[in-house]
This record gives sequence, structure tokens and C-alpha cells, in this order.
Amino acid sequence: MLGSMDPIAFTRQLVDIESTTGHEAAVGSFLLQELQTLGFAVQKMPVPFPPDTASEGRERFNVYAYAGSRPEVVFSTHMDTVPPFIPSSEDGKRVYGRGSCDAKGIMAAQIAAALQLRREGRQVGLLYVVGEESDSLGALVANNQAPQPPPLYLINGEPTGNRLAIASKGSLRVQLTASGRMAHSAYPELGESAIEKLLDALQRLRAMPLPSAPVVGPATLNIGTVEGGRAPNVVPDFARAHLQYRLVGPSSALRQEIQKAVSGLAEAEFVLEIPFVKLKAIAGLPTMVAAFTTDIPGLSHWGEPLLIGPGSIHVAHTDGECIEKSELTQAVELYCRIAQDLAR
Repeated sequence: MLGSMDPIAFTRQLVDIESTTGHEAAVGSFLLQELQTLGFAVQKMPVPFPPDTASEGRERFNVYAYAGSRPEVVFSTHMDTVPPFIPSSEDGKRVYGRGSCDAKGIMAAQIAAALQLRREGRQVGLLYVVGEESDSLGALVANNQAPQPPPLYLINGEPTGNRLAIASKGSLRVQLTASGRMAHSAYPELGESAIEKLLDALQRLRAMPLPSAPVVGPATLNIGTVEGGRAPNVVPDFARAHLQYRLVGPSSALRQEIQKAVSGLAEAEFVLEIPFVKLKAIAGLPTMVAAFTTDIPGLSHWGEPLLIGPGSIHVAHTDGECIEKSELTQAVELYCRIAQDLAR
């Protein structure tokens, strides 16, 4: 029926469209068509591929849809997912599949809420972006195309268990590179092992105290990938690791400590930072602290941000990713309530 939708069925439709980062065009096209059919005005925002990406013949774009001349509240989340693609399934309690909670179920709940709010005569918007799981490029493009005058509030959706996040940790990605000198492994004294230097640098970083903040807790470190070497019988001349720190405040002091810790062993390159943010709360709603990052820092022109969504971050990015049906339907009413409170 025009103007209505089933969020559970719609979640499954979205999950069944593969949209791993860089391959979002199919789900974007589906959303453009569905939102137009539901009576929203829709806008396609082209987003470039990173320079080192093979993208010939492909496109990617954000989707912005709205009801009314100036949306006061805009719901937003991301269309992309981490690999691998996992099609949907369901049982009596849950919907399963890649993106079911991060963040296609959220998208479905937001659209259902926007339809209900539109029936009440409220001016609402929907912004769905690409690239959140990699570099937030979709959000940065959207920020340069925010409507004027801008919305008053942005309700960003990530799996928070339907609790309002009062803060979201930032992210600092570090590429650590060590250089050495090749030699025959029978004569290691003639070479210089880049892998051994990298391991020593990593050990220093693991032992380094990290900052902590009240309520938010400590910063954390994850060593995500390690690579290097040529062959077992060759002293390695290169080694590289990719690290991610979860930030609880400004990064300047941490950057200096990282550089100091690895000096003489490796070069540290800071390849991406998403800052720590404090967020708006609403009286009467339960709260949490998000240990993950979001697109919110890249969407500063879209209104004062809030962060809330159904689902558990603990099952996101896993082969058992799922979302509770009861939580999904609860989110529709929760999103409506928050928008109504904000737009009074």
C-alpha cells in the first residue's frame, strides 16, 4: 500500500541486495525507487571511488529523500556492509544476514518511522550514505550538499540496542612500516630483519599506557593486519602492520607517543582519523557509550546529532549477524518519539 511498509520484510529485501563497501549501487538504486514509490522526493548524490580503486563501469552514490520543504529531523545510516555477503533468513524471533543489524534493519525502521511522521504532517528526511565501513567518504560528500537551511537534528542509526549513545569513541588508523636488508637466512648477520624490527615496535606499542576518560573508559588498540618478508630462507627487507586505536579524546598526545615508541624501528603513518564525539541525550531514554565510530563527525552540516538504533554491535561483522524482530519494531516507535520530542 502506498505510504506504508513492513520493516521486517523490508529488512530482508535490503539484506538480500549485496552492498559490501564499494559495491553499493544496487541497494542505492533499490532505495531510490522504493522511496519515490512511497511518496518521498529523492536525490542521488554521486560519490567518487578512492583513487587506488578499480572502478571502471561502476558507480556509487548516497541517497537523500525528504518530505516537506525543510526537514527538521533527518534519519541517517549507511548502505554499505563489511564482507562477505550473507543472504537473509529468519525465524520466529530474528532476521539474519549481512547488514541485518549493521545497518539495513536500522534503515528499514527509520523509513517506517518517517512514513508515520509524515502522516502526522511532520517534515522529515532520510540520508543513506556509502563507505562508512572504510573511510566515511559518502558522509563527507553529503556534508558538502546539506540542504539550506540545514536540518535541526540528525538521528544517526547504528546498533546501540535502542539506547541513546551519549558518546562515540573516535578512530585512529595507523600504518606501521619497517625496513631492513635482505640476506641469505644462513647468514642472518649479513642482513637486517624488518619483521623483527616491526615485532619490537609492536611490542612497544602494546606496552604503552593508553588514555582513559570518565564514563567513556579507556582507549584501545587493535593490531588488524601484519605482513612482510619474501620467503622463509630470506632475511626480510620489509614488514608492515595496520593498527586501529579507539579514541576517547584528542589524538595529538597519542600520536606523539606512538612516534616516540616506534622511533628507530619503524615509520608510523596516520592514515585516517575520526574524532571522539559527545552526543545529545533525551530525558527518560536509556543511554550507552558507543565504543565504535560512526559517520556523525563527517555530517556536521546536517544538524545536531543523536545516535541510536536497534540491534547489538556484538553480532555485527560476524557470520551470525542478526536483529531481533521485537527490537526492530520497537525502534520504529522510538524513532517517532524522539523526532516528535525534538521538533516540538
